[in-house]
Amino acid sequence: MKTIQVLGTGCKNCDTTYNLIEIAAKQAGVEVKLEKVTDIAEIMAMGVMSTPGVVVDGKLVHAGGLPGPDQVRGWVND
Repeated sequence: MKTIQVLGTGCKNCDTTYNLIEIAAKQAGVEVKLEKVTDIAEIMAMGVMSTPGVVVDGKLVHAGGLPGPDQVRGWVND
């Protein structure tokens, strides 16, 4: 099972990113452990200066702005 973390302080884009990943996982029939990380010190320690950030299995895969649908599907399915 993949662990996917959405990094952000709770802005609209962060919430939307979380929801997009959740929907993509359900549509793909893939079980993921989806977490929100809101602690700014923890977010910065992961090298994210612009949110939302997305970390898949410990690897930063996205930072800043909403991810595209193909990106999200790739994170869930790869």
